Amino acid sequence: MAAAASSLVRRAAAAASRGLLHARAFASGGGGETAKRVLVPVAAGTEPIEAAATADVLNRAGARVTVGTADPAGDDGLVVEAAYGVKLVADGRVADLEGEAFDLIALPGGMPGSVNLRDCKALEKMVKNHADNGGLYGAICAAPAVTLAYWGMLKGLKATCYPSFMEKFTAEVIPVNSRVVVDRNAVTSQGPGTAIEFALALVERLYGKEKMEEVAGPLYVHPQHGVEYTIEELNSVEWKCSDTPQVLVPVANGSEEMEAINLIDVLRRAGVNVTVASVEEKLQIVTRRHKFNLIADMMLDEASEMQFDLIVMPGGLQGAQKFASTKKLVDLLKKQAESNKPYGAICASPAHVLEPHGLLKGKKATAFPPMSHLLTDQSACDQRVVVDGNLITSQAPGTATEFSLAIVEKLLGRDKAISIAKELIFM
Repeated sequence: MAAAASSLVRRAAAAASRGLLHARAFASGGGGETAKRVLVPVAAGTEPIEAAATADVLNRAGARVTVGTADPAGDDGLVVEAAYGVKLVADGRVADLEGEAFDLIALPGGMPGSVNLRDCKALEKMVKNHADNGGLYGAICAAPAVTLAYWGMLKGLKATCYPSFMEKFTAEVIPVNSRVVVDRNAVTSQGPGTAIEFALALVERLYGKEKMEEVAGPLYVHPQHGVEYTIEELNSVEWKCSDTPQVLVPVANGSEEMEAINLIDVLRRAGVNVTVASVEEKLQIVTRRHKFNLIADMMLDEASEMQFDLIVMPGGLQGAQKFASTKKLVDLLKKQAESNKPYGAICASPAHVLEPHGLLKGKKATAFPPMSHLLTDQSACDQRVVVDGNLITSQAPGTATEFSLAIVEKLLGRDKAISIAKELIFM
């Protein structure tokens, strides 16, 4: 029930503090258990943070996640334009998956994404048949009210959704103002800022408490919700930028999808002009969990001719190693630092990109905790987000929202960052 969700967050935070961190943090878990099959349907306008977090976290638990597009067949094939200009490539079409059995169907929200999911007759039929057979199903953000309730699938159940959509619940639904609500086989949640909690609740229902805690530890989920985020700032300087800040987010095969998508989504929400540049040989990159094939805006060669107020890298070990070996990107980062312009990284990238190229010299920084020993100065490594002058670093997928909000604050001010945090239901 609703109370279970808050205890889940506390247990997840405890798991991180107990140090459930080892090599499997970078591998799809499963431990020999029978893999559960999960469908994450997406459509034009889907909220990308919610879709990515759901797929990523469940994949970490060992589930076989299929991302299926509910959009009508078109010239773009399996490409889905999610919210905030994020382009995803689905694994297949929902219409072609009707005959397949899943252990869980989890709907991300977003508008008009939730409406587009609602209007997909093949998806409606699948979810109803799945529920009739006792299957686990869930939805987040607008989707509980706009999609599940519309289909009549929350009758007599307690449920939550994005706060401004509560009034759209039908009379048969028992609305609950909680971050995650579990009632029988339905799991519902409120928004992008609750997406990891939502996904962990699904993991617990599929695999049990022990697996949920194992998955939660390496994520470093936020220990306290409903309070203002904090950052550790040293040597405070004003980040000077254009009227519309220009930010470069490089991506590579093996980049951590939750971190990359958080940066793109949150910064674009705030009105920042984000350029996503591939350091590979093509625009489409395969993220670390192999569940979200992202399409970049341009190649790094083209982006290198542009001027940016900030260059910021997602993590993911394979992606970070690619960044570190990409001379053009390293040269851009060095030029940025020499010009006293902001740059930053999260998770594996501070340790594997910034440190070896001398970009942390004389700076305090943090990184993914099992990699923090690679930093020369480890004195700030227990902090979730660290700002030192024109440098910003952060720890893990579970700190990605705070990392992105801290960037908004430095570029556009604390008030703007707090308004975005509230919009996300992060606080």
